[in-house]
Amino acid sequence: MTERPVFRPSSVDAFIPEVPRARASQPDGSQPFPHLSGDGEARMVDVSAKEVTARSASAKGVVLLSKECLDALADAALPKGDALAVARIAGVMGAKKTSDLIPLCHPLPLTGVDVHLETLEHGIEISATVRTTHRTGVEMEALTAVCTAALGLVDMVKAVDKHARLTDVRVVAKSGGRSGDWTEA
Repeated sequence: MTERPVFRPSSVDAFIPEVPRARASQPDGSQPFPHLSGDGEARMVDVSAKEVTARSASAKGVVLLSKECLDALADAALPKGDALAVARIAGVMGAKKTSDLIPLCHPLPLTGVDVHLETLEHGIEISATVRTTHRTGVEMEALTAVCTAALGLVDMVKAVDKHARLTDVRVVAKSGGRSGDWTEA
């Protein structure tokens, strides 16, 4: 029988301070961090007691591009083809795969995913709206749609613009659920 190797911290680990664990519950018993168990371990929240409601979330982000790249996009002259179409499909696929990519996200039956790309003076703005009728929100799915659309776009334009950069990714609106509706100010 082979013995398993014993983990020994490296000398570098000695310089990393111990981070105190977040409290999983407040003195009054409420849980400010429902993704933490009673002893502070990460866990998937049980949403079975939550009400099924229509929910949606929208997110945005920008891919900064050079003028040369924006001109190539406008002229449909990119070596790899229609970058905007690929980015839209990548965004939809990303939303559908969120629970496979982000730990502790529930797999959700999405009822709609819309990904829009708008040309700006300095790049492409990506907007995504995701919808479901379920027990938990779709903010992470909207963010993942924006990020995967951006990654698809960067992959398509990298031959022309090696400095393409994703920036300003954020949730801009959500609706449904116990916390109600919210829109970015």
